[in-house]
Amino acid sequence: MTTSKPTIHIRNLGATGLGVAEIGYGAWGIGADMWKGAQDNDSLEALRRYLALGGNFIDTAMGYGDGHSERLVGQVAREVPGTIVATKISPRNGQWPARPGVPAGEAFPAEHVIAMTEASLERLGLEKIDVQQFHVWDDSWLGQGDWQDAVAQLKKDGKIRHFGVSINDHQPNNAVKAVEAGVVETVQVIYNVFDQSPQDRLLDACLANGVGVIVRVALDEGSLTGNITAGTEFPEGDWRNRYFGGNRKAELQPRLRAIESDLGINSSQLAETSLRYVLSHRAVSTVIVGMRSVRNVERNVAIADGQGLPAEDVARLYAHRWDRNWYEAAE
Repeated sequence: MTTSKPTIHIRNLGATGLGVAEIGYGAWGIGADMWKGAQDNDSLEALRRYLALGGNFIDTAMGYGDGHSERLVGQVAREVPGTIVATKISPRNGQWPARPGVPAGEAFPAEHVIAMTEASLERLGLEKIDVQQFHVWDDSWLGQGDWQDAVAQLKKDGKIRHFGVSINDHQPNNAVKAVEAGVVETVQVIYNVFDQSPQDRLLDACLANGVGVIVRVALDEGSLTGNITAGTEFPEGDWRNRYFGGNRKAELQPRLRAIESDLGINSSQLAETSLRYVLSHRAVSTVIVGMRSVRNVERNVAIADGQGLPAEDVARLYAHRWDRNWYEAAE
């Protein structure tokens, strides 16, 4: 007996001309540094399964495991022509997130942008990067420095196809000017049931200007999977010990139960509901999800069916907006 391959819904990545799967593959976790427990064989198997099921968009970065994620992604992307690869350049000054008032030349001088792109191409083993991104951003950098010259040169030399920025955590309005000025073709932003702030300005601006939206952290680093309880423990050295530090795991539980009660779902349905919520906004091009196992790939790819979430459920979820920044250490 054979099982049919799901039909993955494809969306336009803004005005780039690229068609990307609704569910993309987020490759931070397979860098195996801040997320503990990743094994390369499992990561490669998950990547290959994602592409075999019809997925076509993988997002990585030079900073994920000091290039380790890029090497794994490149290995698999070279096996499947047509795979769309996005990566990111870390800021030269090492400041995460970008700090207000710091000039563009300290973070992304032209020579750094070009050298780091060439280094990523070497690790990926590819001739061209489909979407190159800055890994942090500040709208004050518009018209500053020589980074735009570097981006133009990389495109002219055929080393990158498109350019975008990954917006600082919980700062969606900090890229609206870049979107409106036409200097970016894509933005990557945190957007989920709890952090609905991109709906305030950014998503509308992207729609109006033909900018593709790559959503990250749609499951709030795992909290919206329903798998994190007040007693959950993470491996030593795993960065989630900070994200869910203090009393946060217990603080999360009534928020999750309230979502389940409002929508008449159980904990096992939280992840799918949360992903469909994000996909229900027409500005969204793709949602990148960390998937370190074949099981997770198969479960998440099944959601990429173009259905979204019923409008009444989307409306109910508006009430569950929760403005907070857990990337800052718990008190």
